[in-house]
Amino acid sequence: MRTSPPQRVAMYARYSSDNQRSESIDAQIRAMTKYCEQNKLQVVEKYIDEAKSGTSSDKRPEFLQMIADSSKHIFDIVLVHKLDRFSRNRYDSAIYKNELKKNGVKVYSVLENLDSSPESVILEALLEGMSEYYSKNLAREVMKGLKENALQCKHTGGIPPLGYDVSPDGHLVINEAEAEAVRLIFDRYSQGISYDTIISELNRKGYLTKQGQPFQRNSLYSILTNEKYHGVYVYNKSSSKSPMGTRNTHSYKDNDEIIRIPDGCPRIVSEETFLKVSNIIAENREAPARNRPKERYFLGSFIRCGYCGRAMYGNRRYSGRNKNLYVTYRCPTHKDRCSNKEINRGYIEAYVLSLIKSFFGKKSVVKKMMDRINRYIHKNMENINTQIATSTDELVELNQRIDNVMSMITGGMSYDEIYETMDKLQAEKSAVVSRMEKLNAKISHVYDDKDIDEIISQCKMCINSPSSVDGRLFLHRILKSVLVFRDHVEISLKTGLGVNDEFDTSLTVDRKEIYALSS
Repeated sequence: MRTSPPQRVAMYARYSSDNQRSESIDAQIRAMTKYCEQNKLQVVEKYIDEAKSGTSSDKRPEFLQMIADSSKHIFDIVLVHKLDRFSRNRYDSAIYKNELKKNGVKVYSVLENLDSSPESVILEALLEGMSEYYSKNLAREVMKGLKENALQCKHTGGIPPLGYDVSPDGHLVINEAEAEAVRLIFDRYSQGISYDTIISELNRKGYLTKQGQPFQRNSLYSILTNEKYHGVYVYNKSSSKSPMGTRNTHSYKDNDEIIRIPDGCPRIVSEETFLKVSNIIAENREAPARNRPKERYFLGSFIRCGYCGRAMYGNRRYSGRNKNLYVTYRCPTHKDRCSNKEINRGYIEAYVLSLIKSFFGKKSVVKKMMDRINRYIHKNMENINTQIATSTDELVELNQRIDNVMSMITGGMSYDEIYETMDKLQAEKSAVVSRMEKLNAKISHVYDDKDIDEIISQCKMCINSPSSVDGRLFLHRILKSVLVFRDHVEISLKTGLGVNDEFDTSLTVDRKEIYALSS
């Protein structure tokens, strides 16, 4: 009498990080092997996922490989030790079991002896529901621990942001080498410099992301919108996963679900800089796509309407009987709410470059500019150094008082009084540190002949190629704004080089004069 061949089995084993070890894999394999021997089943494949969660099949490569192999008809049964090894998510379980069923493959469990009876169907659904409950309850308990750490402003896992390391007690501390890159990014972007220009400068100077990779556009956006950089500790901001297990990192939860603690981590950039960057990002997000030029207009970061204050955008059109090309800067509310006239791109750009050359391309003019700045620096340096010394003494005293606070317990002071005193001292310390940061920012480099030659060289390069990376960097260093009115233009140059705004130069020029010069 002919006997039918034994059914072929693919074993699937998994252990997750919820208090399980790799030894549990061996135990599952032993139990499944014994089951196959007792039931005369032939083992043809083994699929093992180590340290993977059962809630998302997308994170289990061996599991997905098993589902794909089922279409090859190399096994008849998928055997697991328990149903929760297959999946802890009823949606995933139903989807993948249906996929196996289409390929003629059944799912068996060693510990849950289920058949095709109605009672087994109910029992299987109950077991899967209990398994999913266990998984979600475990996640809830883990979340409680993470929230407790967050309330103490401790790092809750993963790679810390660029510019930070994690101290032994779990708090963020500044990594000064990385923080330089962060400050550069915020400083350049706050000046209106584009992502591409900033990325070029970062990569040219050898800065890398936290993962050791060159910077990309997404890298910059993540940094510029991270509230930790201005001292605000943030937790639970990103939206929850969708039912499909995906997450949109640019989608955020409601504010009442987010933990935000001011001064919860060390500040890398100032509050003023972070706010300015946030405003620029908001403006760019609201700018209509039609206002974004297809070619580079190098005055785009500087030129604004003198009436409504809106940034002017580049416009190209063919007009007239001969369909000549006209390229202009125009107000975004042109013909709607603003009565300002557009201005010829070639004329205004040529005039601005000629102005820049007259101020920053001649050695005698640049030397006179830097001599005035140096006199100002020397005059104010003594006063600044005195204030820094005073603030340093205050900081030393505050640190000593903070170190001695705990000794107050023996003096009979209550815990509430100690905490109140500590909060007050920390607030005073933060104020002193902030004051010192502002004072140090006022310390300026004294200019010499080398700086004069550098300015002239950069000016020449900018005149020849204003749209290049280095050209745009120089423009942001020396050009403040170009305000366009119906009959004139106001141009402001940073002839104070950022040391003293009072030394900056503003000129008013008639439109006719601009057109005459360019013609």
